[in-house]
Amino acid sequence: MIRWLVGAALLAQPAAAMAQEEEEYFEEPPCILGTPRPRDVIIVNGSGVLSRPLSDAVQSAAILTHIAPGFGARVENRLRDEAGLVQFRRSDGRSAHPTSQGITLRGLGGNASARALVTLDGVPQADPFGGWVAWSAYDAIKLGGIIVTRGGGSGVDGPGALAGTIGLYSEMTHRAEASVAYGSRDGWDASASVGGQIGEGEVAVDARYSRGDGFVPVAAGQRGAVDRAAPYEQGGLGLRLRFAAGDNSRIEAALRGFSDRRDRGTDFTQSKFDGIDASLRFVHDPFGGTQWLALGYVQLRDFESGFASVAAGRNSVAPALLQRVPATGLGARFELRPEFGGENPLRIGVDWRRTVGRTEEDFFFAGVTPGRHRIAGGDSDTVGAFAEWTGGYRDNGLLWTLSGRVDRWWLGEGYRLERNIAGPVITDLRFASRQGWEGSGRAGVRWNSDAISIRAAAYRGWRLPTLNELYRPFRVGAEVTTANEMLKPERLWGGEVGADWDNGDTKLSATLFANHLTNAIANVTLAPNLNQRQNLDAIDSKGVEVSAEQRIGPATLRATYAFTDADVDASGAALGLDGRRPAQIAKHGGSVSLRSNANGPFGGFATLRYIGKQNEDDLGLLALDDALTLDAGLSWRFSDGISIEARGENLFDELVPAAISSSGIVERATPRTLWVGARVSF
Repeated sequence: MIRWLVGAALLAQPAAAMAQEEEEYFEEPPCILGTPRPRDVIIVNGSGVLSRPLSDAVQSAAILTHIAPGFGARVENRLRDEAGLVQFRRSDGRSAHPTSQGITLRGLGGNASARALVTLDGVPQADPFGGWVAWSAYDAIKLGGIIVTRGGGSGVDGPGALAGTIGLYSEMTHRAEASVAYGSRDGWDASASVGGQIGEGEVAVDARYSRGDGFVPVAAGQRGAVDRAAPYEQGGLGLRLRFAAGDNSRIEAALRGFSDRRDRGTDFTQSKFDGIDASLRFVHDPFGGTQWLALGYVQLRDFESGFASVAAGRNSVAPALLQRVPATGLGARFELRPEFGGENPLRIGVDWRRTVGRTEEDFFFAGVTPGRHRIAGGDSDTVGAFAEWTGGYRDNGLLWTLSGRVDRWWLGEGYRLERNIAGPVITDLRFASRQGWEGSGRAGVRWNSDAISIRAAAYRGWRLPTLNELYRPFRVGAEVTTANEMLKPERLWGGEVGADWDNGDTKLSATLFANHLTNAIANVTLAPNLNQRQNLDAIDSKGVEVSAEQRIGPATLRATYAFTDADVDASGAALGLDGRRPAQIAKHGGSVSLRSNANGPFGGFATLRYIGKQNEDDLGLLALDDALTLDAGLSWRFSDGISIEARGENLFDELVPAAISSSGIVERATPRTLWVGARVSF
């Protein structure tokens, strides 16, 4: 109770410091259904999205702004402000293992592969091999905002949107901006963006570099001689071009790269994650007439990681595995929006995505010399066609949407080869190619009357198993998890009903949802220290999501809460999981935040986050305690182009358990971290 009171007092401080001067902003964008977008819809200058889909109004959604990089701010931590949005680990991209950074919503957890579709300007972002998300890759990008759409089934988003879609949208820079900050544990964080007109076009360059000595991941009281701080070093550089290509048309090109170096707090646990992304988009977007978009993209990923074996007394450590994962993702998309009576209610299109990847591993070490080598991998393709029709009224009356999608998928011949490095081949397996058809879609309605709206939606979605889930076995300590090349695609049926109230200064929203995920992929315990990836019969998840937002002068107070009741339906070898709660899913979660929205000299934010108790493992034998954290920051702009800022993460220095081993060793997320620095723009 004392911490809640202290947190509430700190939440009030930024509001007291804020100026009363407000910035009025309005831009007349292209129309949907014959009317301009309202001013509260995010305006994205470099996104390539023809316009924000009005069809998403039938489902629960949130628009997150104030995504300024620097000062330790990270995209994945900003997303934690939305209750019910769960990342596989509670630690962020400075200390979590890169392969544990999947994301999901609505209790569909228990797996490090993302069950929510993450996109950047419409381009899918999941790792081509493992399905996890490289969150550090987005810290260098100037984001105009994030749109979180809860619930799956939107055919235009493509496969993978089981739990929802998290759309990241970049913003073209029209000036020079830079920041530099110094933080706890010798942390440095520098970012810069510069952009402007070049002839008839625009160009923007974004960059970021961050490093720190890190903290000791193992909780105090459990550390041994081998435990030390886990340093990190990360950077990224992006180039975006946008220029006219005739009347009402434009070409957008993007090229970005990132480099991520982390350590897990013992010898032999360093990881390297490098990536390059490129996309080319042609958009024909008249104020009236037929709209269309053509997009092509490529993802290149190269991941290396070491794993260690720590003695029971934590007084010695030895290498256990060295892994390298090269992977490639390719894709293309074409979308058409014909005009009907001055409106564009119909969206039709096709898309294609291909993933290719493999894991190369050395293991069975004698001292520091590996004795065995493994290589495993494969490829997959998905080709889909979709259509969506949205009709009715934007502001008052009935709005409805109906979408459908059909996909053809292929899994190429997979393989797994194991051999003794100085001896014969032990395993040489080839897995037959497979293919199939999947359908997805959504039907929804929304009724509007002045400030009140009532909505309902039903949907179906699906997800293809990742190459990692299909072909790669792995080991963590004494726990061995075998692969399963016969995994089936996950399929979800779901629905929701909700109500919203918005009178401008006050917004309230409540949503009831129910999901049934069949063939859910999970790591199933078969025997002590032995697991296998299997398709569960189902995960059933139902719950309620509530959000409230109040504009208070120059500040906005926002609160979110999610209650999730999820359980496993299992039989056969997984019968012991029947009726249990899925791993990594908390029943309760919430946040309260206060952020400035003014243009005066003072600004700030404060965010209280609560995450409930959850299970680490499928059997519920290992529990991660709940946690309450507070982040806050203040800024002072003492001239038109210069400001100073101070920011703190986990100001209570709360122990936030991120993982727990079978021997009871607790890994913690970010402890108290303080930052101070300056921003310059001109």
